[in-house]
Amino acid sequence: MEISGNTAFYAGLSTIQTGQNRVDQAASQIANTTIDRSEKSQSSDAQVDRLRSVDRSQQSDLASNAVEMTQGKFQVELGAKVAKASDEMLGTLIDTYA
Repeated sequence: MEISGNTAFYAGLSTIQTGQNRVDQAASQIANTTIDRSEKSQSSDAQVDRLRSVDRSQQSDLASNAVEMTQGKFQVELGAKVAKASDEMLGTLIDTYA
């Protein structure tokens, strides 16, 4: 019996990697937005303006990046479940106690 590399196990591992990449990118963008905001707020007037209201586009970016991070988290969890189910199924198909 030949087991190919295109099994559900490898699909699960690929999904885990994709989810991790999604989380990494979103976290990086959030960090960059925070750095940009702190660099722009050198004067006290800018700090007061920043405390009173947040730029809508940055607020939207932060929200969308937070959603991306959550989606990545779920993607990793589901990929792990697929890989685990595939591994358990393989164990039932092959009798290793012979």
